[in-house]
Order: sequence, then structure tokens, then C-alpha cells
Amino acid sequence: MAKLKNIIMQLSDADYLAVHESLSTGGAEKSAYLLKSMRESSSSDHAIMEELEVNTNAYYTLRSRLNQKIEEYLLQQMENPRTDILKKVANINEIIFTKKKAIAIATLKKLEKELIDYDLSNELTIVYKALKKLHQNTEEYFGYSQLYNRHVAYMLAVDKAEDLLSNYFIKFGNYSLTGDETNKLELVLLNKEMLNTCKIYDSHRLFIYKNCLNIFHRLFVEEDETSVDLDPIEDILAKADGIFELYSLDSIYFHLTLVYEFLKLEYYNHYRLHRKAENYFEEVNESCASFLSNFNLFTYPAQFLITKIQRAKRMPEKEMLSEENVALFQDFEPDRDDIPQYITYATYRSLSCHFDKKYEESAKWLNNLLNDVSLKKYQNAQLEIKTLLALEYCLMKDYELFNQLINSIQRQIRIIGKENCMNIQVLNKIMKISLSESKRNKEEKISELVKKFKSLEPVQHFAPTLLLEFNDDLIKKLVL
Repeated sequence: MAKLKNIIMQLSDADYLAVHESLSTGGAEKSAYLLKSMRESSSSDHAIMEELEVNTNAYYTLRSRLNQKIEEYLLQQMENPRTDILKKVANINEIIFTKKKAIAIATLKKLEKELIDYDLSNELTIVYKALKKLHQNTEEYFGYSQLYNRHVAYMLAVDKAEDLLSNYFIKFGNYSLTGDETNKLELVLLNKEMLNTCKIYDSHRLFIYKNCLNIFHRLFVEEDETSVDLDPIEDILAKADGIFELYSLDSIYFHLTLVYEFLKLEYYNHYRLHRKAENYFEEVNESCASFLSNFNLFTYPAQFLITKIQRAKRMPEKEMLSEENVALFQDFEPDRDDIPQYITYATYRSLSCHFDKKYEESAKWLNNLLNDVSLKKYQNAQLEIKTLLALEYCLMKDYELFNQLINSIQRQIRIIGKENCMNIQVLNKIMKISLSESKRNKEEKISELVKKFKSLEPVQHFAPTLLLEFNDDLIKKLVL
């Protein structure tokens, strides 16, 4: 609730009243009540739920919709000078044909300054092209020709940076599933190419794009924080915040702030500064569905789902993730063409159900995943998913389905190599002991294997089995 309450408290009185009236007159009385409660009282989530007489799912839905309504209102109120500038650019030919030369030049120079302030390289080329024409018979022609050429090159650099950014995260998706060294080398080369492209120009936009990639790369691919050539990540994040604040009306930056909140979350998690990480979790979590849907070109949103599972395991008070997911993802449609993200999403939903002891629902998510997409390219991921599914069958005591699946898993282990999937082998042994008819020393054997499982080193590829939590309750369930 922290992020939403913070936004509500920062609304001006006029904005608050306008949003409240809009909700009240629009038939959203409960949303209006929630808005008022968050603004005027310090009631807890539980207390507000009781006052509204709604369950957890309905409350999350209500909160999410209120957040969306406030964002829509704020966007409508935002006076975006970029729109006015773009209209002026569209009218350049009209200016050239209808205004006196001196007035046309003065207008274009003023427009040039505004475009530079907003780093609109595409539009600047149009202005310089016009200024070049207007100075055809003067000494300034050469200068404007140079500016035109330079900004065409800069425009191409920005386009290239955007392409590198999207290509990097497509390839990272594959790398996250395979851990393949060739995939890793591709990522390293793309990162270097991005750094080389962006260092040619002193541009805040290229700085933002570059570090969407570079920070992520340093956290998840190459941990090179000790290199003297690299700026500390915290300094980069602080500079990015300054840019976002300075260009607060830039529509791209308005959305990329979420990417940088995600990077802050991952940065502090990476260095196990979990209290600091909590400052950024709520904001990303509130926007989880849109983050997964709309930000693939600028980061790897599926990583947040893994982070969310890891966080849930750390939290002393266990949340019902599966219930929260119903509200968070009610309007979310996963992209089955984006296989790495779809695999991560479906596995996350399955693990959420598993942690909430909804084993049948967990198995359903995994079965649907195996039926929806082909995993032949991702043998390790397929093995992991099958093993998770086998665990759900084991916990459900469905001997027939378990035996069918375990045979398939063992065949796949022989293909991949035992040394490459130690976690799967240990987990298979735990499940076989769990379903064996022999009761002798079952708990001791399983507990011993659980210790071995917990001692395994993390692997480079997608390994959701290592996210499992073998607590006392699960061990008892396996022993029964």
C-alpha cells in the first residue's frame, strides 16, 4: 500500500477532490472510499478491507484500479510541451512559405533551442535542414550543413541504441534459460557495442538507454563492480534520477522511471541490502502486469518474478502469493511468442500456488506451460519444469502420473548429463523416498537429502527447483 498511499498524500487538494468527485460520480463508490481512507486516516489494509466488506482479492483489485485512475488523471493534467513543439515542427514548411526570411529564421532558432532541451534528434534534423536552406547564400550555410549531418548521425546513434537495448534483452531471455557461454558472449559484445555507441555523444537520452542495459548486465551477467573504469551503480542511479527530474515532462522518461526503480530493487537485492530494496519493491509490484507486458524493450521484466519469489521466502510473515496474483494479473495476457518470459511467468504462478499448498493448481500451471509452448530448445528449462511437476504429483500422492513423468525425467538427465543437473537428481531421490512403501528412516533420509539440496551452488541457467523452500511442513508432507 505504501506507494499508492504516498501518491495520494502528495496529491494537491484540488487534484484529490477532482479524483474523488470523478470516482463518486462515476459509480466507483468503493474506490472513492478507499481514496478517502488513505488520504484522511491511517487505517491498515485489514481495517479498510473490513470497512469495505471485501476479501483480499477484491481489495487488491480495488487498489490497483484506484492507482490506475489516479495515474490516468495525472497524465491528463500533465501539460506536455513536447506536443506543442512537435506541432511547430510539423508547420515548418508553412513558416518558410508564409513568413519573411528573418522571422522564419528567428522562429526556427527558437524551435532549435526547445528541441535541444528535449533531446528530440529526429525533429532537430528537420529544423537544421530548413535552416540550411534558408542560409543557402550565406557563410552560415556550411555551419548548418554540419549541424544537420551531425544530428542525422546522432539520430542514427539513438536508433541504434534502442535496437541494441531490445536485442540485448531478447538474447538475455535465451541466456537466462540456457546459461550457455555463447549466449553470454553475445551479451558481453552487445554491452560493449552499446558503451561504444553512447560514448560518442554527450546525451542524457543515450545515458539513460546505456544504463538500462549496463546496470542490468553488471548485476546478472558480468559482476565487474571492482573495475576502476566503471562508475559505481549508485552514482549512475542518482544521476538518472536527476535526469528524470529535470525532464519530468518527457513521456519516455515518465515510463522509464519504473525501469530504474526495478534496477534499484535488483541492485540492493544483489548486495543483500534487503531493507533498502523494500523501498522499491512496492512500486514495481503495483505495476507488475504492465511491467511484464510493455517494458520488454528496455529491460527483462520476468526477472522481477524470480525476485518476488526470493523475497517471499525471506519474509517472516508469509503472504498468499497465489491470491495476490489473481488481482495483479487479472487483465494480463502473457505473450506466448516471448517464450523465456512466458516460461518464467507460468513457473512463477505455479510456485506461488505451491508455496500456498495449492498443489493441484500448481500442477495445472505447469501442465499448461508444457502444452502451450515447445521447450525443445531449452532442455534444462524443460527438465526443471518437469521435475517441479513431478514434485506436485508427489505431494498429491498421484503415483501413476508421477511414475510416468519420472521416467521421462531420467531419460532427459542421461541426455543432459548427471553432472549438469545435481539439483534435479537430489530432488528425484527425495520424491522417490517420499513415495516408497518403506517407512524405515524415511524422515531421516529425506532430511539428509534436503541438507544436500540446500548446499548446492546456484546455477547459471533457469532453475526454479532451487527456489523451492524445504521447510518442516513440506518435509512432513513428503514423509507422510
